[in-house]
Amino acid sequence: MLKKILALGAMLYAAASFAAVDVNKATAAELDSIKGIGPGISTRILDERKKGNFKDWTDFMDRVQGVGEGNAAKFSKEGLTVNGEAFKATMPTAKKAESKKTDAAQAGASAAKK
Repeated sequence: MLKKILALGAMLYAAASFAAVDVNKATAAELDSIKGIGPGISTRILDERKKGNFKDWTDFMDRVQGVGEGNAAKFSKEGLTVNGEAFKATMPTAKKAESKKTDAAQAGASAAKK
């Protein structure tokens, strides 16, 4: 019987360890529990949240200095969510194509100068 109780306790602890932390509801301590978020970033998150909840990951990255796609992906992997949603890459393919065209045009212009 004791083994069953201990096993149940271990399973509940494991489930709680992997519980998602929603950025719009989390306390400073809960934010700090996410690997990669320290007191500095958690303070910025809480300060921005005072102005209003984060709508989505894009809004979160725009408003919190120091959080870009790379950090957002890491935080999401560690259990951070925005409105219950995990991070998904936000750069649309149209922007990628436009960026490649701009890079190609710049390369052509610099080659013409030589």
